Amino acid sequence: MEYEDEPIPGLPGRLPPGETIIWQGTPDWRGVARGVFHTRLVAVWFLFVASMAFVAGGTGLIGALTTLCVALLGLAVLGVLARAQAKSTIYTLTNKRVVLRFGVALPKCVNVPLSLVGTADAKPAGTGLVDVSLTPTVRFPLAYLQMWPHVRPWKFGSPQPMLRAVPESMVPLLADALAKADPARAAASPDAAPAPAMVGAAA
Repeated sequence: MEYEDEPIPGLPGRLPPGETIIWQGTPDWRGVARGVFHTRLVAVWFLFVASMAFVAGGTGLIGALTTLCVALLGLAVLGVLARAQAKSTIYTLTNKRVVLRFGVALPKCVNVPLSLVGTADAKPAGTGLVDVSLTPTVRFPLAYLQMWPHVRPWKFGSPQPMLRAVPESMVPLLADALAKADPARAAASPDAAPAPAMVGAAA
């Protein structure tokens, strides 16, 4: 589903009564480049290949320079892809859910209700940045490839949505929102509403 007309950036519809935006932001493209496209590993690999040009039987300085030129071109392409991913992505934290709107060619909008999040894990993604993975208490309905790259690496069988390269300052806000949306407290109330759908329109 495409979201060309957004009454609120990152959301395909207006928020219902009682729901408010706590935080909204986009990934840092440098963090995406490092964490998704592994530009540091690519750079190290090309430096290793370039150094091999000076081993006996190698192509010498010309070969090393050629390899480095190819490396610069490849890293530039990865940088453009990282920028495109970051620019097309908006993360929204409300007092009810996390909404991920992403996709360069085929935009998607995914709801993750806070009441269905068991844990949230933050992993450093650069200076002042973290990757935040959300572990649902129920099976996540979308496949790994449908969520990539906004999904925790290697969790193919049980995909976990991930907010890539967001500011560390967002973590306390998320922790507070999760604490207030404790599903145990909601289940204790006889008037508790049914669990919301995890994927769908954001409003």
